[in-house]
Amino acid sequence: MTKNEGGSRLWADACIVLKGDIGAGAFKRWIEPLKFKGDTAGAASIAAPSDFAADWVNRHYVDNILAALKEVGGACSRVKVVAEKDAEDGAMPNAAELAATMVDNDLNSAPLDRRFTFDQFIVGRPNELAHAAARRVAEGEEVTFNPVFLHGGVGLGKTHLMHAINWRIKDLYPDCKVLYLSAEQFMYRFIQAIRHRSTMDFKEQFRSVDVLMVDDVQFIAGKDSTQEEFFHTFNALIDEGKQIVISGDRAPGEIDGLENRIKSRLQWGLVVDIHPTDYELRLGILQSKAEIALAKDPGIVLEPKVLEFLAHRISSNVRVLEGALTRLFAFATLVGREITLDMAQECLADLLRASDRKVTIEEIMRKVAEHYNLRMSDMTSARRARAVARPRQIAMYLAKTLTSKSLPEIGRRFGGRDHTTVMHAVKRVESLSETDSQIAEDVELLRRMLEA
Repeated sequence: MTKNEGGSRLWADACIVLKGDIGAGAFKRWIEPLKFKGDTAGAASIAAPSDFAADWVNRHYVDNILAALKEVGGACSRVKVVAEKDAEDGAMPNAAELAATMVDNDLNSAPLDRRFTFDQFIVGRPNELAHAAARRVAEGEEVTFNPVFLHGGVGLGKTHLMHAINWRIKDLYPDCKVLYLSAEQFMYRFIQAIRHRSTMDFKEQFRSVDVLMVDDVQFIAGKDSTQEEFFHTFNALIDEGKQIVISGDRAPGEIDGLENRIKSRLQWGLVVDIHPTDYELRLGILQSKAEIALAKDPGIVLEPKVLEFLAHRISSNVRVLEGALTRLFAFATLVGREITLDMAQECLADLLRASDRKVTIEEIMRKVAEHYNLRMSDMTSARRARAVARPRQIAMYLAKTLTSKSLPEIGRRFGGRDHTTVMHAVKRVESLSETDSQIAEDVELLRRMLEA
């Protein structure tokens, strides 16, 4: 094996470690474009495609890279990342290779995720307005709302819509100059411009665009110099009729540390709140993702009730929801098992605990008893009259779908019943819900009351 081949193998192995360490998104954005140049005198030399990329990797990922290289057998004690033009002679990724991993335009925008398009965005009541506003920005020939400010919690689709706008503009208006980046990147580029005495170049770059898109604007709160430059950039673009799209985790007026004049300007246009997902939207997202996964691997068997279970249990974050489904498909592929409700609870025990709505079995018993005008003791009694047995079965079903308790544990809480009794109750309620509209309505009403 030649020295170059050994270095390539070392870097390939280190990249596997890095991807697991920093996550697939950060890896694709910052590590994939790098080129390992070799290890000389204990220093690993790595080339980046631009000054900005080199600076960013040096600031954020050098320690991770060094640890990964050591883990796979590298003998280096330090890592040096330089821009392509400063690197030693050697093969570097060409434009086609870079384009396969990072999608930038000539303004050096942040990379775009190919999955984040309008076609892949599932629309429901919580995000309907945000989706409509985003499409208007992307497809309208004239600026209608300026700025557009999208805000909402983590994993609700803000970044997806920002990327989708960018992709759509690229399709419809190839000559349109779009600059998309995070507020953190805006600040870092501004600091670099001051350090290298190139603030005029910075101003020219940001004020010559047709569309400026800044993600996570709350990051610049409390950073006075960056806010000053952002304020002037914002005003210059607005005065020229250029489109601005901003996202944040809160409404402009609720971001502490953000200057009042910036808050005021961000509220000039259309402020859209992306609300937390509801059950229907979560189920739609899961069904869409599952269809794609099953098309790739038609041999996997997925019980439909699993998607309903996940949509009920994991409500706060779409990323966690999608990650749960990905884990189930990976588990099913690796061990050759069907994706059943029991398998999902076993495989996702940690996620379910973290996403637990704190619904207790006692609370379920109480709500069901109140709904059917029964006593709490009826939930654990030996009475077998249908007026008591059916609500008890519904309570067992809700305990199974709304908590992470096992069948034996649920059985013990319902008067020391066997786990097979709970299993029968779950299947019976599922069957009745498909044929008896009153049962289905009761179950859904009780579920909503418990989840509220």
